Amino acid sequence: MTALRRSVVPLVLLGSLTGCTSDPGGAGPARPSTASAPAAAPSPVAEQALRALVRLAARRVAAADTEAAAEWDTARPVDDPVREKAVLDAAEAQAARDGTDQEIVRRVFEDHIEAEKDVRRALHERWEEDPTLLPARRPGPAASGRPVPDRIDRELLAALRTAAPLLSGPRCETVLDRDKALVARETGLDAVHGDGLDRALAHTCDS
Repeated sequence: MTALRRSVVPLVLLGSLTGCTSDPGGAGPARPSTASAPAAAPSPVAEQALRALVRLAARRVAAADTEAAAEWDTARPVDDPVREKAVLDAAEAQAARDGTDQEIVRRVFEDHIEAEKDVRRALHERWEEDPTLLPARRPGPAASGRPVPDRIDRELLAALRTAAPLLSGPRCETVLDRDKALVARETGLDAVHGDGLDRALAHTCDS
């Protein structure tokens, strides 16, 4: 019996020691996770502001029709560098007062201005090919078509201020594409104005 007890004790100790080592087939000791935390989802408020921004872009390209007609009737050129600079400078100044990123504001306003001009040029080409497509009711020779874009500029600045955190995030393009498709369906934009919408939003996301 004494000899049997002596042989059992080392086996028990060996089992205890081997249980203290890591087991490749088992769970092993816990290790800290090295996986990065998932990116925070954009706030609903920022997403709503981005959708408002898309709707404003759609309103702007639609409002270009009025100015295109005024240009047609007065042979006024589409490009107006002095006025365009004044619009950009005013937007940047307001952004500085509001604490909004001026670089974002400038690039979005530049896109909106270019989109307006693209739509007006396309409408002029359309009317040259078929004058019967000219709108029956047009602004007088003194009209500039600016009141609607001026109101849009003010609303656009507010939307950019609220949407700014989303515009530099990884989900911006996904949310923007979704909202563009939604607004295009809502407004029934034709090809000219649909292209204008794409141009107006071309550099909205900072990516």
